[in-house]
Amino acid sequence: MSHITLIRHGQANSQAQTEEAYDRLSPLGRQQSTWLGEHLRSSGQPHYRLYTGTLQRHLETAEAMATGLSSTRDERLNELEYFTLSKAMKEEHGLEAPEGPEAFATYLPMVFTAWSEGRIESAPETFEAFETRVRDVLSDIAAGDGPALVVTSGGLISLVMRQHLNLDVGRMANLALSIMNTSIHRLFPIGGTWSPVMFNAIPHLERVDRHHAQTHV
Repeated sequence: MSHITLIRHGQANSQAQTEEAYDRLSPLGRQQSTWLGEHLRSSGQPHYRLYTGTLQRHLETAEAMATGLSSTRDERLNELEYFTLSKAMKEEHGLEAPEGPEAFATYLPMVFTAWSEGRIESAPETFEAFETRVRDVLSDIAAGDGPALVVTSGGLISLVMRQHLNLDVGRMANLALSIMNTSIHRLFPIGGTWSPVMFNAIPHLERVDRHHAQTHV
């Protein structure tokens, strides 16, 4: 088993209201990704493989990181369709998406819980299917040789933590809210099982002149 470093993509189009509109990096998102790549190259922590989802924000993040590695694209690393789920919650349950961050912190666990309980009939995939594809793709990546970098999304990273920390769906949703753009998360094999040894690290954004780039959305 080789250790896996999960990366959340850079800031995307935070004003979007649809999956398609969201799926591109902002100028700040590109800068975050460039700084992350510089940090990884200077850290002396080698990675021999690079995997990304197939979403545009994943590909743009990996490109700006400039790791020098050939990437393997795998749609199983794609994000859950939040905007689609949110629209379905409104149409099926009359629950409007909130505007403020405090209300959103209550809203997202409600969406995830309804999804996990099968109460969103028009969901593009079941919660169980999401869990299965994430478990399967990480298993396949772990079977390869050498440490791997994986560029993906916050919802998927929160599910990985759920699976390895036995979190309930509500806590998974709260965790998803905390995951920062271009943050680093690491799974390390200890005693034949995966252990999270790093979560939400942003060393490339800790300088005072980069604090403005510490974003969640």
